[in-house]
This record gives sequence, C-alpha cells and structure tokens, in this order.
Amino acid sequence: MSLTAGRRPDGTRPPAAVEEPTVAVATAGTKVRAPRRASKGGKVPFRIRLRRDRALILMTLPVIVLLLLFNYVPLLGNVVAFQDYDPYVSSNGVTAVFHSPWVGVEQFSRMLDDPLFWDAAKNTLVLFVLQLVFFFPIPIALALLINSVIRPRVRAVAQAIMYLPHFFSWVLVVTVFQQILGGAGIIAQTLENHGWSGFDLMTNSSLFKYLVIAEAVWKDAGWGIIVFLAALASVSTDLYEAAAMDGAGRWRRMWHVTLPALRPVVALLLVLRVGDALSVGFEQFLLQRDAVGAGASEVLDTYVWNMGIKSGDFSYAAAVGLAKGLIGICLVMGANKFAHLLGEQGVYKK
Repeated sequence: MSLTAGRRPDGTRPPAAVEEPTVAVATAGTKVRAPRRASKGGKVPFRIRLRRDRALILMTLPVIVLLLLFNYVPLLGNVVAFQDYDPYVSSNGVTAVFHSPWVGVEQFSRMLDDPLFWDAAKNTLVLFVLQLVFFFPIPIALALLINSVIRPRVRAVAQAIMYLPHFFSWVLVVTVFQQILGGAGIIAQTLENHGWSGFDLMTNSSLFKYLVIAEAVWKDAGWGIIVFLAALASVSTDLYEAAAMDGAGRWRRMWHVTLPALRPVVALLLVLRVGDALSVGFEQFLLQRDAVGAGASEVLDTYVWNMGIKSGDFSYAAAVGLAKGLIGICLVMGANKFAHLLGEQGVYKK
C-alpha cells in the first residue's frame, strides 16, 4: 500500500470524518425503556432515594428505635399532668392512668401559685445567664489559644488534658472541688498553717452559683474545645496568607478570618444552649444541696424530683416538667429565628 494513499495533492491529509451519533431504533416486538427522570423541582422520588440509601437507613435504624422507645414513647406519660394521678388505684402504674380522675389545668394553676416553683425558676434563669456569660466563651478562647500553638504534640497533649474531665462523673468533680476549696481542703489548710484564717467555699450559699459555674467549666469546656477546633481546621490557610499579604496582623487575622469562620458553629451551639436553658443540671445540684441549702441550690430539675419522686406528687411534677419542656421549645425557636436574622442556618433552615 502506498504511503501517500488518502493524501491531497499538496501532501496533507483530509480531516477525519465526524461520526454521526447513532440512534437505536426499536424493532418490532421489543420495548425501549425510557430514561428515568426526576420529579418536578429536580427532586429524586422517595422510592428511588429509599433504595439508594438503604444501607444508611439500616445503620441508623437501631438508633431510631432507641430514640423512639426512650425519648418519644415516654412523652405519652405527660397525660398525668391533667389528672389527679394515683399509681395505687389499679394493679400497676400503666393502667392507673386510665382510672385516675381528670382535673384539667388544675395542676398548672397550682404551679403558678406556688412560691417554691418561682424560686426554683429564678435560680434556674440566673444560673443559665451566668453559664451563658462565663461558660460559653471559654471554650472558644481556649480553642483559639490551642490552635495558635505551633507544635502538634504540645497541642494534642493540651487538648487531651482539657478534655479528660469530661469523662468524670459529677460525684468525682464535686469531690475534687471539695478537696481543694472545702473547709478541710488544700487551700484552707495551707492558709491555716501559715497563720491565716481558712475558708469553706463549698458551704457558702451566696457564692454557690459561681462555684457551680467553675465546676461546669472545668468538666465540660474540653468538649467545646473539640467542636471549635474542628471548625478551625476547616478554615483555608489561603485566607490567612491573603490577609497577611494585605498587612493584617495576628489580631486582625483572628477578627476578620478566624471568628467569621466560627460564627456558624457558635450560632448552632448557642441555639442548642438556649434550648437547654432550663436544664442547668440535676446531679450537680443534688449532690451539693445539703451543703448550701435548698434556697441556693433548688432548680427546676431538682424541684421536679423533690415533688414527684420524693413526695409522690406525680401529677404536679409532670405539669412542671411539661411546662419546662414547652418553654424550652419556645426558646429554641426564638434563638433559631435570631440566628436566621444574623444570616446563619441555626438548627434548621427557614
């Protein structure tokens, strides 16, 4: 075969022919399946998504079952808040719900007229505000401090030390503070050995609210550090380099790059914290109740426990707990709306 075959007279080759796209033609007796299309709005049908994500659904199914059994099914027991519930009116407590008389909103009226309830609500709100002011910013500051450490090993050791108290029980946390700040603690004994008068912060009712804030910071600040460090790890280094090239110093870079990157996480955790505003703690206050008295340590959780479990007034305790839950939902919705006004997503979208 000649090497010049297929060439033009000037020695160049003609351009290759472009193949026309072939169209499959259905012959008689065959069926052509139409391409699968998404529904209107570009959404994939539920049946297709169910088949596509069946492995993930099977993985989360045990968690969903446990959530339903231990979080949502017990909500049906709130019906006793509208009854004069007596667990001994029937053979067991479950069927006693159907035999107890209905009293309507009588338990809620009693709650509003009870001065002990308002004292517990006042202590709860004061402790929540103090936790929001003192406890919430500390993990952010510590995360920024740890993130500025250059050596990874030093950063990992500091993070592990700060996160370790999160695994301690409140019994151990209160015991540690008792051995340090109590009347027989290290600080008081050291002062007495040097001629100074000792002190006992663990029995000081006026300083009790600051004591519980210090205990909460020492125990749970490490968990918040991990969340904020994860958010800081997602910040692109190109932003810091661009800010440095523009002449921004360390504080300018933190104000204009780091803090805006943390704002979505801060908004989310703030909404969750506001939703948990009325649950400032139970075991922490119950353990220190005898040391400082009920006037300083009584919060809504301990009030419900005292009225329901200790006194056996289940209907009244259920009414207080139900009111506490409804107020918490309103706080979550309000805080989430405020996050939307700031341009953040919050817990859920609009």
